[in-house]
Amino acid sequence: MYLCSEPPSSPQVVEEGADEEDEELSGAEDADLRASSGRGSLLTRRGITLRVLLKDGLVEPGDGILSIHYLGKTFVGDLLNDGKIRWVETGQIFNSPSAWATHCKRLVNPAKKSGCGWASVRYRGQKLVQYKTTWLHKYQPSADMSLISEGEDDEMGDDDEEEGKTTMLVEDKNKKSKPELHDIGLMQRRDRERIPVRYCTLGTRDAARDPHTLVELSAFSAINRFQPFNVAVSSNVLLLMDFHCHLTTSEVVGYLGGRWDTNTQLLTVLRAFPCRTRLADKDAAPAVEEEICQNLFMRGLSLVGWYHSHPRGPALPSLQDIDSQMDHQLRLQGSSNGFQPCLGIICGPYYHGNQGVASTITPFWVVPPPEQRPNDYGIPVAVEVTYVQDNFLTTDVLNEMMLLVEFYRSAPDLVQFSQMWSPNTSILDKIKASLSGHAPKDQAYAQILEHVYNQLRSTQ
Repeated sequence: MYLCSEPPSSPQVVEEGADEEDEELSGAEDADLRASSGRGSLLTRRGITLRVLLKDGLVEPGDGILSIHYLGKTFVGDLLNDGKIRWVETGQIFNSPSAWATHCKRLVNPAKKSGCGWASVRYRGQKLVQYKTTWLHKYQPSADMSLISEGEDDEMGDDDEEEGKTTMLVEDKNKKSKPELHDIGLMQRRDRERIPVRYCTLGTRDAARDPHTLVELSAFSAINRFQPFNVAVSSNVLLLMDFHCHLTTSEVVGYLGGRWDTNTQLLTVLRAFPCRTRLADKDAAPAVEEEICQNLFMRGLSLVGWYHSHPRGPALPSLQDIDSQMDHQLRLQGSSNGFQPCLGIICGPYYHGNQGVASTITPFWVVPPPEQRPNDYGIPVAVEVTYVQDNFLTTDVLNEMMLLVEFYRSAPDLVQFSQMWSPNTSILDKIKASLSGHAPKDQAYAQILEHVYNQLRSTQ
């Protein structure tokens, strides 16, 4: 989810997570160390830094030559002339491999306490620890190899287990995952019953498994976790989202704007931004993305999540949705220095397993798999949400509803609103009843929405 993401206006130096023995020395410390020790004396493990490797010609600065592969995610960095690392995604500057590795790994797995950078960061595909070994063999052949191996074995297993599989997983994900905004569209699926499976039955990723397989949500408590943030969603967001999802028999997608308060750990969702674009319409998508970006900016809102529909199926995430949500969480967290959640919502308007006529709306999040099982799927968990009733139906929402009616007016997959949903209820009546569950306090909304419903009738 790169919508409106921008690197920091000026590079910021991040020092979090640097192991004591892995910190970069200052220039003065480095010079003093060399003057006192010379090539004949042993450098401590802490003394062998990227700056040392650069000065002795074992590595060279360059753009995009550093990388981290962790739990199916890839991070790319530039090696600067002074031995520091610039993360390509955000432009942030890191003093050491461990600081960068810890920061990136915490984005994927917030419980991660250290990054063990020399074992995790690769220079032109080779782990940095191998260059440290080469330096010692060349300049201090009598050195005890424990100088480089101490403390790095802890994470070698995790990275080695993933080595050789990352490329396959990334390529497989590219084929299956829900694309970014310019690719996210209205994905036509067969109208067939999809039976959800329990997460515990999935096991390791299997390329032969149907990416549309639905997965039941777990509770945070069931995986011994607490929900790491609170969520409040405006009723106008639900109303517009539910309306959008009702208009077509194809899958629709939209984005969520709001605010994230780091002090209260509260994510407030204030506005829905439907994507008025068709399936795989890459030509029109950039304009849609730019429009949403401008709308977020003008309203002083941040991108806080996304929604999509399962028109005739349960409002549960598929394996494809789980991968997409994990990607979106990572990208949204990577756009700032601190943790920021990304909320996913699935709306099921026409599933006959719903209770009553109202759509089922499912907020969810994805917890990374355990580190010892990096090739498992992420764990989809239900998010507890507080729904806040708005006082009025805003002009913004009403205008967006009218634009959606016009966009789908001549669409071949436009819902036939005069058809019957049940023996006593037309589809249009079903829509009215579902939307009434998100009604604002001002009862005048019903008269306002009647104009929208008249526009729906005029499409057929």
